[in-house]
Amino acid sequence: MCLLLLLLVVAMSSLWLASSQNGLGCESSCGNVTIAYPFGSREGCYYSPDFLVTCGQSSTGEPIPFFQNISRNVVITSMTPSKSKMEIQMFIASDCYNRSGPTRDQFAYLRINDFRVSTKNRFIAIGCDTHAFINGVLGNDTISTGCISSCASKTHITNGSCTGVGCCEIEIPNGMSSFTMSIDSYRNHTNITDFNPCSYAFLVEEGKYNFSSNDLLDFRSDQKMLMVLDWAIGNDTCDMVNKEAHSFLCKRNSVCDQSYAGPGYRCRCLEGYEGNPYTEIGCKDINECESKNHGCVHKCNDKEGYYECSCPKGYTGDGKIDGSGCRADQSLVIKIAISTSAAATFLLIFVTWSYFGLKKRRLMILREKFFRQNGGIMLQQRISGDGGSRDQARVFTINELKKATNNYDESRIIGKGGFGTVYKGVLSDNRIVAIKKSKLPDQTETQIEQFINEVVILSQINHRNVVKLIGCCLEQKSLYWCTTVTWDMRLRIAAETAGALSYLHSAASIPIIHRDIKPMNILLDDNHVAKVADFGASRLIPMDQIELATIVQGTFGYLDPEYLHTSQLTDKSDVYSFGVVLVELFTGKKALSFARPEEERNLAIYFLSSLKEGRLFQILDEQLQLNEVPNEIIQVSRLAERCLHVTREERPTMKEVAIELEGILASMIHKHPWEQSTSNEEEKVLLLTEPKDDYEYTHGGNTTSYTFDSMSQHTILPTANGT
Repeated sequence: MCLLLLLLVVAMSSLWLASSQNGLGCESSCGNVTIAYPFGSREGCYYSPDFLVTCGQSSTGEPIPFFQNISRNVVITSMTPSKSKMEIQMFIASDCYNRSGPTRDQFAYLRINDFRVSTKNRFIAIGCDTHAFINGVLGNDTISTGCISSCASKTHITNGSCTGVGCCEIEIPNGMSSFTMSIDSYRNHTNITDFNPCSYAFLVEEGKYNFSSNDLLDFRSDQKMLMVLDWAIGNDTCDMVNKEAHSFLCKRNSVCDQSYAGPGYRCRCLEGYEGNPYTEIGCKDINECESKNHGCVHKCNDKEGYYECSCPKGYTGDGKIDGSGCRADQSLVIKIAISTSAAATFLLIFVTWSYFGLKKRRLMILREKFFRQNGGIMLQQRISGDGGSRDQARVFTINELKKATNNYDESRIIGKGGFGTVYKGVLSDNRIVAIKKSKLPDQTETQIEQFINEVVILSQINHRNVVKLIGCCLEQKSLYWCTTVTWDMRLRIAAETAGALSYLHSAASIPIIHRDIKPMNILLDDNHVAKVADFGASRLIPMDQIELATIVQGTFGYLDPEYLHTSQLTDKSDVYSFGVVLVELFTGKKALSFARPEEERNLAIYFLSSLKEGRLFQILDEQLQLNEVPNEIIQVSRLAERCLHVTREERPTMKEVAIELEGILASMIHKHPWEQSTSNEEEKVLLLTEPKDDYEYTHGGNTTSYTFDSMSQHTILPTANGT
């Protein structure tokens, strides 16, 4: 039989999951343009086909976004969902001549479906013999408007001014959708081709074009002018969609814009908020106090959706620059006198309390000194902080431990290591325990912290497949040394381990992430019942978080690659480690071995490549003595493959893993039932009197190194985000 080692540990953690409006796989940008919902580049990422954006390439190979569902591919330069507008590159209409007559005539048009030409644009024409006009669609009607620009020379032209001499401009009617721009000439530019051979017309956002007399000769018609399009959702009004909440796109901290009178409806953020009102994240609070112009005389206090100004102590007023400001409080002297009297009274009470509490404090100092050597004070604080339940770890006296080990008799020694000795002991209630006595005279803060963390975590976990009591079970074995068990036993061990981890993640009173799942930490009793142990590296996740930034900690070969890269710990990190354990179970190989060929050193990578190439049978454990691959092994291998996904979002949860393994196990039992034995033997207890260290066990005539301190086999990488 193998020697099973149970370690002490108790932990609490919490997990919450959130989602965003744009699903996984939705592109968030194209080049330097952000693609924001309701726009999207693929099905499922946009509100409707009218909001489909295609990410293509320019002539230089750079990515550019454009529309495909209109008359021509129009390049998008920016999107602003909070203002329901977007900026595009618009084509230019031209009409050119030489002394012999016309040479080129090019008109520009655009069909924009549910979009509207913003009134922030201007229709501009350039030329000295120019009649430019724009025909547009306004509702069900067609409209036509334009302007005339004329000049016989450049003498009276004023740069920067489009008053009709060399350049003219008009405003755009509100609500115009599709349009066509064209140009005509009265005299075919006769006598002016030397300084103005062409006329041009275009739509451009107000302020984005500044006329120059040089444009009459050197204006480039192949360039694109930036114009603004407005858009809205659907054809329903705010009143209509408010009655149908299921189709309403205005999300958190936003409302339907009642001031918009066009077709469809628009969403806008509430006052004091900003962001994209069409996504689940919605609009976020604006911290007005970060602005230098917040308007407060003294102190600015940001609130949800607004901010407040406050005055310093001893002053009154609203604290606003444009309000009453801050002025001295006339009752300040009285307040100071009252405060002084209160301080004197408090000082008297404090002195009295100190006098009567002196003896009690002396006793506390002595007790702190006694416990400091082995972390007793820290353990006491953790236990007290957890409510002090009756199932929590007990702090034994040195006399109790001496009595349990017959004064540390050498005949009671069951293991030795470089940092301590483990004795077999019997407590006053006849429980058989293992008591470790550290050799180190001084422990580091890290060693003490790990020791206390394990004690507190294990004393609160209540699950049949998780080490519960403080103890060490003799005549038991570890999964690390038991690869000769049959496949059905291995599958049951895997299912029990998955059930324990599922309990830790989602059923414990405060969920726990183990962070060091490996065969050495999966212990077995006489009946091969799995017990998850060694919680020294475990962490708790706050209720409002789904991940925790930590120093990367774990064992090479089992480490979640995404956790190793980002230092962000989640419950999916345990899923990856468990996937490696599954592969070890049916291959009989260690997770990492430099004795194997290079392509086989990392078991997880070798397994995935073998599975992809259809070589699963070749990597199975020879001790299973299989002539073919059972369906159960194929199912488990596929489950392991999902657990080993590099991207954590693609891995299943431990609850899903546990349910699937239970199903495979139940199916296997139905086909090949075996006699299941039960044992009512009481679980053994391991008492650690000092922070845990490495030690050795004698096994089968050979000395095998084990460790109470899982950190000795771990990798620890630095990060600026905590531990």
